[in-house]
Amino acid sequence: MDAVVFEAVTKTFPEPRRFFPRQRRISQNATLALLNITLSIPSAKVLVLLGPNGSGKTTLLKLASTMFLPDTGRVLVRGADTVRNADRVRRTMGIAVANERSFFPRLTARENLEFFATLEDVPRPARSARIMRVLDNTGLTDSADVQVMKFSSGMYQRLGIARALLKQPSVLLLDEPTRSLDPNATPQFWRLVRDFADGGCTVLMATHNFDEAFAVADLVAVLHSGQLADLWDVTRVHGVEDLRARYFRTTGEYDLVSELRARCTS
Repeated sequence: MDAVVFEAVTKTFPEPRRFFPRQRRISQNATLALLNITLSIPSAKVLVLLGPNGSGKTTLLKLASTMFLPDTGRVLVRGADTVRNADRVRRTMGIAVANERSFFPRLTARENLEFFATLEDVPRPARSARIMRVLDNTGLTDSADVQVMKFSSGMYQRLGIARALLKQPSVLLLDEPTRSLDPNATPQFWRLVRDFADGGCTVLMATHNFDEAFAVADLVAVLHSGQLADLWDVTRVHGVEDLRARYFRTTGEYDLVSELRARCTS
């Protein structure tokens, strides 16, 4: 059975109401985030989402997490409908969203994780060992007893990933997880993601990094203007530059990096 399935999913967001000083007008326009997305992710695989800003990557992840509900179609996680069986979905799901700011700044990393372990119903006898494991996995062992208010943005990002790992999820959602990580920590995190998949966890990850996509993905899905533009098996992609070329051909965007490289070598 596929771990996550999107069946003809569409999601729109209504435009915020705007009130003008002299004339009140309420716009009924809506922003289309995703249109008729059909996509299946096999168990124990890593699907990487590529696409320009506003293409729907984060919306897709939030639909799988039950944070958003589809307007039409349905999303299944381990066979459970995200609308009808939301509690069941959340028990198997871990999510680390970019720019999350839900930690208590005056508590240490360990104390924050103890709090969230309680919320996630992690068994008390297992909490201490599990917290130490996720701190080690995310490179935060030496900062376990440091107040979160003293964390850098990269450390904060890693703590969000540690929190997502607390309940040992069978499906893990990652939104630009290495955006704030330093270059030395990034390859280590890539290996960790591959270890998740090898251990049976299904990973959906959004990124803008072609090196990252090629390093961790089994499948790459390209979103463009809210639609699924293409889906590739990474075993058929011949390196990072081939992935980059495929992406820009698919989206029709201008590849500034390749243009600059060509100019430098000419």
